[in-house]
Amino acid sequence: MEEQRRIIGLDVGSRTIGIAISDPLGITAQGLGVHKRTNRLADVEEISRLAELYQAERIVVGYPVSLSGQVSRQAQEVDDFISRLMVIGLPVEREDERFTTKIAERALIAADLSRAKRKRVIDQQAAILILQGYLDRIRSKERK
Repeated sequence: MEEQRRIIGLDVGSRTIGIAISDPLGITAQGLGVHKRTNRLADVEEISRLAELYQAERIVVGYPVSLSGQVSRQAQEVDDFISRLMVIGLPVEREDERFTTKIAERALIAADLSRAKRKRVIDQQAAILILQGYLDRIRSKERK
């Protein structure tokens, strides 16, 4: 059986980008780390490097829609980042990320991580939740 290609999940913030990757079957999401943003070119180059390394077939980016469903200023910044990702040549999809950072923080607190450790991994954890939500939604559609 041929191995399926992976999906990269991103939680894009102003200072960091949390990064997750799916397993080859597209069932689970695992953390790859947090990229500290320096400039737009370096950010895209890092995502491109990971896409090539893991033979990704697509990229899923957390999209910060407000509770009312309005497009926020942060969402506009994510749209700008997505437009820059297009040079990689992979499909890029948006995934609603409402509450992912809060859920990630609660999970890390429950795991009894120190505040400093939580700060280092919160964006990665949010990326995992974004990607896992996408994977679950896609699998649910395939079952119907």
